[in-house]
Amino acid sequence: MSAPTLNLPLPLQSPPETAGHEVASVLIDHFARSPQPPDGHDAGSPALRSRLLARVAASRAAEATMLTARRRRVPVQVLAAGVLAQTLYMATGGQMLRPGEPLRVRVVELAGGATLTPRQLGAASQLRARHREWLVLSGSARHGNELLSQRDYHVTPAGHDTPVWVAEGDALLFLRESEHTGPAGTAPFTVRDADAGWPEFAPGIQRRVLWQFEGQAAMLYHAQPGAQVPQHRHVHDEECLMVQGELFLDDVLLQPGDYQLAPAGTGHRVTASDTGVVIYAHGDLELKFVT
Repeated sequence: MSAPTLNLPLPLQSPPETAGHEVASVLIDHFARSPQPPDGHDAGSPALRSRLLARVAASRAAEATMLTARRRRVPVQVLAAGVLAQTLYMATGGQMLRPGEPLRVRVVELAGGATLTPRQLGAASQLRARHREWLVLSGSARHGNELLSQRDYHVTPAGHDTPVWVAEGDALLFLRESEHTGPAGTAPFTVRDADAGWPEFAPGIQRRVLWQFEGQAAMLYHAQPGAQVPQHRHVHDEECLMVQGELFLDDVLLQPGDYQLAPAGTGHRVTASDTGVVIYAHGDLELKFVT
């Protein structure tokens, strides 16, 4: 597979109040110019206009429950010379975390030869208190004697020292921090892309489980063009990071570098790809399908 497309800077912004009306106008105009209006109705009729506006409103309401970050719009923070970070998600301080909610999700871009040290990631009191998951999105980076390349995954459980990373050429790392401690005595470990394989999960979809604990998992999905996941709900927060390709989550199109968090208790009606995708996902190990 080719390397994923890298996007540039993102804060989540509410769409303007006129957005729904603008989309509705485009849809209504499209149907108004159609030689055969759908369902035999007059394309310009108040009934069709009402249905289209209701559909747009329902889509906006569903999207509002999700937290979508488009990396090209995320602000860039300079952590050190040659080390840039973008925060895709940050838990609200002082509030109880939802099941599976991360504390912070970031991508870290390293120039060739640059070093990412633990102290650049946060206060000393956080360093051994957080569970950290790393995924190499592009390039390669070394921690200690271990060299990780594209789609290699590394876990640093709470209670262990956060590694020092040194880039060999430009590298892009995904970093998820959470309160998970996992089973007692869990040691840091690495899952290598070249060795992990792609077990079959569903027709046209392969899934690699990278880490799991108490019903939650970190996974990579590889879906073929046209593959779909049926309607499902989320017991834990479900996070999706687009590594390669494009994916529709309901009416939201995600492209490489985009990230979406669907809070626990929400669900997805449509999960489909026309291009084929590789996705990093963190959420329920077993999807809860709606029948």
